Amino acid sequence: MKSNRLVTARLELIAATVTHLDAELESPARLAALLDVAVEPGWPPGEYDRGAQEFFRQRLAEGGAAVAGWFTWYAVRRRRADEPPVLVGAGGYCGPPSEAGEVEIGFSVMPGWQGWGYATEIAGALAAHAFSEAGVRKVVAHTAPDNAASGRVLEKAGFDRVGSDDGQHRFELRRPLTGCGAPQAEG
Repeated sequence: MKSNRLVTARLELIAATVTHLDAELESPARLAALLDVAVEPGWPPGEYDRGAQEFFRQRLAEGGAAVAGWFTWYAVRRRRADEPPVLVGAGGYCGPPSEAGEVEIGFSVMPGWQGWGYATEIAGALAAHAFSEAGVRKVVAHTAPDNAASGRVLEKAGFDRVGSDDGQHRFELRRPLTGCGAPQAEG
């Protein structure tokens, strides 16, 4: 990955390191101090639970610099004049791209920050960042059938629902065409 920080309209996404994940596994307060952000009670959000944190930590430790940026990213709402930066969620990849150029994303947002478009911002930033890598051809995501909100997030971020895998809805976003294969504007 080319960058360990991504900036969107309202967020800064920070790629997790082993040090971040060690701090997070110890306590949300330690992660807050390391990132210099407010972390609200109830962290971590959604499916980004201790098991996921341990999984990502292990993969980063095993893969070293070659896999940096291909796992967890912390989504921080940037500082406002009267409010400190706040950790609103986490997102990331399930690992580096496959040989076919496919990478999978996931995201979770704290309950108090849901419905404000942060998940869409995270998903869009992760997809765009994945496509900045030449070998990535497709970004995929899966949602549980009863999680309509995540499906709407993905659709707002440009993903298409293409079917199901193992009982999960599958969404895909393909690399935009460029050059000779791209549609040409008329006029």
